[in-house]
Amino acid sequence: MSEATAAPALDDEAILLAGHGSRRERSNEQVRELAAELEGRLGVPVDAAFLELAEPAIDDAIAGLAATVSRVTVVHLSLFAASHVKNDVPLAVAQARESNPDLTIHNGAHLGIHPALLDLLDDRAAAVEAELGVDRGTDEISVVVCARGSSDPDANADVHKLARLLYEGREFDRCEASFIGVTEPRLSETLHDVAKTRPDAVVVLPYMLGDGVLTGRIKEGAREFDGEYPYVDAAPGDPLGTDSRLLDVLGDRWQEARTGSVEMSCDTCKYKVELDGYEDDQGGARAMLRALTHQAEHADREDVADDPHVHDAPEKHVAVCTNQTCAADGAPAVLERLRQAARDSDRCDARITRSSCLGRCGEGPMAAVYPDGVWYGDLDEADAETVVSSHLDRDRIVSELVDQTL
Repeated sequence: MSEATAAPALDDEAILLAGHGSRRERSNEQVRELAAELEGRLGVPVDAAFLELAEPAIDDAIAGLAATVSRVTVVHLSLFAASHVKNDVPLAVAQARESNPDLTIHNGAHLGIHPALLDLLDDRAAAVEAELGVDRGTDEISVVVCARGSSDPDANADVHKLARLLYEGREFDRCEASFIGVTEPRLSETLHDVAKTRPDAVVVLPYMLGDGVLTGRIKEGAREFDGEYPYVDAAPGDPLGTDSRLLDVLGDRWQEARTGSVEMSCDTCKYKVELDGYEDDQGGARAMLRALTHQAEHADREDVADDPHVHDAPEKHVAVCTNQTCAADGAPAVLERLRQAARDSDRCDARITRSSCLGRCGEGPMAAVYPDGVWYGDLDEADAETVVSSHLDRDRIVSELVDQTL
């Protein structure tokens, strides 16, 4: 057991385990099961919440805890740090802080690469070896770790690091990283490449939390490969599931968050530094607005029963800064006037939301209109009506109110 899991219980603190959310209720139940087990391990109340596709939402769950505790620590049930960890959950936490000013909210890190997770993968590989009747001490065994795949190079790089660390110190012939979607190398490509070395067996490890759709695709890919290459025995392993070693990692992430020692991967984060090929993704304000838009897209689809994850965003999105300086200058009134004018319009197709600081303090109230990349500054209630009637209704920029364009 790690030191974090032995920490004393605190009567005024609760933990919120934040999962992604799934259309498969079984996957959501796994998050709730882990929350209950983590509560038993740490002796601190633990609730589960979801970013999308399941309830309760993160901000709603925090609001429910605010009546009973003075501190909430958000612990991420995310394997790697991509946009949900870097943008969407921090946005939800920022909104919850604004709605619950008397509540202290700590935001933790993702699961990341942890020795307990390497041990868990090692055991998953050993189970497949036993199924195939091979022994890594005498047979040549290749391992393929298959993750979801992301548009974030930082998250994808960690999959390769994970595979390398699994290889180090163990008697595998090879350990390769692959992905089931979004990026390369894809699973089928990696398996065909591994087959060229003619190992005795190939172990495919789905690096997934639950046994959902993507895990099923990984397992099916391993079985198809096994049928296509009769001279190589291949089989898939199980996902991480609710193994108790996840509690060790979650306990460590909780302790880091509540003591202010969270370490994020900022040196290789495309939202913090300019990486080749990802220049358009740089910038805190741009990343925050992307998170707001993503949040709005899912809200628009929440009543669609057949496919709630399909995006159907409004034509425009307006983010209004309601941070301290802008709020003192009348931002809440501007926000409400924008919303009212949009509701009164027959032509306006826009979602108008509050945001945290847009980085233009002293020039507000600020409002940013996307995807146009037009920022308006020093707005008042009359200006709000003009922005709606001209820009949102007729797509005509109100030049005299423009603060900057991106």
